[in-house]
Amino acid sequence: MSSSSHNFEEDEGAKRPIPSFDTSSIKLSTLGIGDTEDSMPDYLEYDTSGRGLMQTMFANAGLSYLLGTLGGGIYGFNEGLKHTPSHRFRVKLNSVLNHCSRHGSRFGNMLGVWSVMYSFYENFADQLDIDQYTGPVQPVGPALAAFATGATYKSQAGPRVAGLAGVIGLGAV
Repeated sequence: MSSSSHNFEEDEGAKRPIPSFDTSSIKLSTLGIGDTEDSMPDYLEYDTSGRGLMQTMFANAGLSYLLGTLGGGIYGFNEGLKHTPSHRFRVKLNSVLNHCSRHGSRFGNMLGVWSVMYSFYENFADQLDIDQYTGPVQPVGPALAAFATGATYKSQAGPRVAGLAGVIGLGAV
């Protein structure tokens, strides 16, 4: 045989003895799982409130930005094909790329900002524990967060437009 071939009889692992898995020397009373005073098992602490504000904001913003960029890119692709000034391939390609980058970044940024504001307002409503006043039928925190997000996003356009944007946000939930 050549020197590069593998010979199983000369393998170092085959020469080692098999380890002993004898468990007779383990005392269960020292491990803390025997009969003790309190027979309740130990549980790990669990955070029942769910994710924190920053983790929720980052997760929602990232996903929204990605979906907005993809949606805006598809819309920009369609617009770029519609509004091409020439039928030459290079001009069409340039028009499609310009429209994809313009609409994709706009939609992505817009949805990312909306999701950050929504996450903040929803966490704020949870901190105030508004749901205790409305009863167990329907949680009102997400609806208030959606209204506040829409109203804040269009607040510079005036109170009438901000109220309409808040109602649209409320309808989206």
